[in-house]
Amino acid sequence: MSPAVVPPVGARIRQARLERGTSLRALAREIGVSASLVSQIETGKSQPSVSTLYAITTALGISVESLFDARASSPLAGASTAGSLPYALAAFAADPGRRIGPLVGAGERETLELDSGVVWERLGRVPGADVDFLLVTYRPGGSSAGSGGLMRHAGTEYGCLTSGELILTLGFDEYTVRPGDAVCFESTTPHRYRNDGEVPAVGVWFVTGGVQ
Repeated sequence: MSPAVVPPVGARIRQARLERGTSLRALAREIGVSASLVSQIETGKSQPSVSTLYAITTALGISVESLFDARASSPLAGASTAGSLPYALAAFAADPGRRIGPLVGAGERETLELDSGVVWERLGRVPGADVDFLLVTYRPGGSSAGSGGLMRHAGTEYGCLTSGELILTLGFDEYTVRPGDAVCFESTTPHRYRNDGEVPAVGVWFVTGGVQ
């Protein structure tokens, strides 16, 4: 798809943090990362992992999609308009009332590349439906939590793996997810996906009822 100019994720996080009256160090302590990492994310020098992105939005009481609302703030001066985390997303919540579909061609998906080898491709959106409909790819060695820890966030997730293999850690249990296998659980349960294989692991995921 053609890249669209939307504000950087880091600028949106900083705006939400300031509106909440939370210091950079306080946010870092709350989500268990260094203040330096939060600063690098806010300035666009570092991409967040899936777990860090969810941790930040949960701590700030905002949705992941709200980070890409082009109406709320202006781009950071000097930020690139292509090839980076935010600009790969033309419309992840750029307009909450905008429908994506009913048909989304294979070459028209909005793509979000996260740290630690994870790629989200948006497959559609129906206004008013509180659900993320995603094609998710875990590259070899990729993990939903770059630090190796477990993540948790609001909502419920449903997934079906179509190729490759994933290891799902869910609470104290560990599962091997193979092509054709499906998973579903409350996302508040600590969890992590990782790809220990040599080929990408690809599947379709629905995440409902996220942070609003």
